[in-house]
Amino acid sequence: MTLPQGALVLFSGGQDSTTCVAWALSRYAKVETIGFDYGQRHAIELTVRPSLLRKMRALSSDWDSRLGNDHMIDLSLLAKISDTALTQNVEIAMQDNGLPNTFVPGRNLLFMTVAATVAYRRGLDALVGGMCETDFSGYPDCRNDTMQSLQATLNLGMASRFRIDTPLMWIDKAATWDMAHGLGGQPLVDLIRTDTHTCYLGERGALHDWGYGCGKCPACELRARGYRKFTQQARPPAGSGQPPAAA
Repeated sequence: MTLPQGALVLFSGGQDSTTCVAWALSRYAKVETIGFDYGQRHAIELTVRPSLLRKMRALSSDWDSRLGNDHMIDLSLLAKISDTALTQNVEIAMQDNGLPNTFVPGRNLLFMTVAATVAYRRGLDALVGGMCETDFSGYPDCRNDTMQSLQATLNLGMASRFRIDTPLMWIDKAATWDMAHGLGGQPLVDLIRTDTHTCYLGERGALHDWGYGCGKCPACELRARGYRKFTQQARPPAGSGQPPAAA
């Protein structure tokens, strides 16, 4: 069932956010995307975004008709005020507080606040993000409680009725691959495998069975493990799970 209003998807160019775009396109009549340049080391993810969106349009005429504007926001101030392995050239490691130093404090809070501001102007009532606390690195701003609290705060502060959708919150990476298959069939799985970027180090040399990446950082390890689990599962018969045709 398609909801009458529109959604703004936080779209980085990675596996999770690309799956979220497909998820939103299956539910909302109008979908727009937003990306953030925050000085991330793996800024290559930003370069794959335009091509990914074009190729998603090509998968389905229905998706093409629903997919609207893409917004790119400069949030480079995050790199200036943070000291993390995603914004500085330092080795990935665990910190004394039990969190990996890939955690960028305030990142998702800021992302959602800026997205809500854009959605308010664009008349979109849903914010869609790929946050997950089932198969993740322990980031506190990826937890469901954080997103629910932020939804209440945004609505109070903007006198609005935004909803924050996190379709990946309670599933692991294998189930994320499976969700993509259910939404867009093998063509979407192949697109995610070859065209998205997840690796924290920005490695895009050799193409592995699960996609590009160094294969050693936490993001690559989660993606690879999930893909291999996904491929070991029984798939639906050939021809099922294809992107929807235009109504």
